[in-house]
Amino acid sequence: MKNFGKYILFLVSLLERREKLKTYINLTINESIKIGYDSLFIVSIVSIFMGAVTTIQTAFNLVGPLIPNYVISLVVRDMTLLELSPTIIAIVFAGKVGSNIAGELGTMRITEQIDALEVMGINSSSYLVLPKIIAALLMFPILVIISATLAIFGGYTAGVLTDVITGQEYIYGLRYEFNPFNIPFAMVKSYVFAFIVASISSFQGYYTSGGALEVGKSSTNAVTNSCIAILVADYVLAQILL
Repeated sequence: MKNFGKYILFLVSLLERREKLKTYINLTINESIKIGYDSLFIVSIVSIFMGAVTTIQTAFNLVGPLIPNYVISLVVRDMTLLELSPTIIAIVFAGKVGSNIAGELGTMRITEQIDALEVMGINSSSYLVLPKIIAALLMFPILVIISATLAIFGGYTAGVLTDVITGQEYIYGLRYEFNPFNIPFAMVKSYVFAFIVASISSFQGYYTSGGALEVGKSSTNAVTNSCIAILVADYVLAQILL
């Protein structure tokens, strides 16, 4: 509870003594490139194979004369939108971006760069952390959209190449009884997960103390705590929204 209270106070401090809007715009653009663009490759690779594996395994488990083939792509569609793209990519995001945020802020803390900002009268938490959170909220939903698209495409490619489903059946299954609410549900999850990863990782890095060894521990704690928080939030959102 002590750490949770410290975390809440940390979030409150982000809104105090803010800098000029232009400063945050420039910082947010730079952070968006690091958080979004630099994560595009790993997200794309994971998403394509995630869709391909889901298609093959679904086809393997749904073999039967009474089950039409289009059910395969229907399952892939719903699993991708409801769970795989938002949650799995969030865990990848925590490992890729969360550890980087914690390591960067931890290094700044032990090298006294954060203390130097405070001496100059700058709110270091707002100046360093707020752009990272805003950039995560802007870029992670885009990564989830790209992930869902590539996962469905990967499933289509794998299904057609392995002859477990035809292209026409796959597309028909994607359209069959589609629930439009699945898309806003995935977006809500993506915003919540982006905030969780960026804020927890920043919190772990910002309060690093010691030396280089503690920076590594902060990065590890950032990924671990973010993943746990993602899974808890995933369950809570499913209970509330579905």
